[in-house]
Amino acid sequence: MQSNPAFIPWSWPERDFAAGNPRPTTDPDMENVSSHGTDEQAHADLSGYTVEATDGSVGSVDDANYQTGTACLLVDTGPWIFGRKVLLPAGTVQRIDYDDRRVYVNRTKEQIKNSPEYDPDTFATPEYRDKVGDYYTDSYRNSSALY
Repeated sequence: MQSNPAFIPWSWPERDFAAGNPRPTTDPDMENVSSHGTDEQAHADLSGYTVEATDGSVGSVDDANYQTGTACLLVDTGPWIFGRKVLLPAGTVQRIDYDDRRVYVNRTKEQIKNSPEYDPDTFATPEYRDKVGDYYTDSYRNSSALY
């Protein structure tokens, strides 16, 4: 059985990924391409972006945190799960489509629906982050089809 790479909940999947910097390329034709689009993306606000789970839309980004060790998205699920907000660790993000204003995450709607409830009074505490991080780490381990 093939092992999956480690899941790190509170870090973006790749260096500079959240800032919109492209994945490294070895294509020599890309060396002289202007970085203007990349610079714009580096300052992009993800608020309002649609969040897409592996099996459909789950809501929109209400807020994003890019701080090392606590990077995450606060997602408003709207009527889908009765207006509940959920915290998605940055490690769940597969990719960001800046043109279509969509964030793709590698979890199902059901996994997101069953996540620990967002609590604005305790979300900044280590205990809450551990609870959410453990939940998404377990869902990573139990869902080999996602990777």
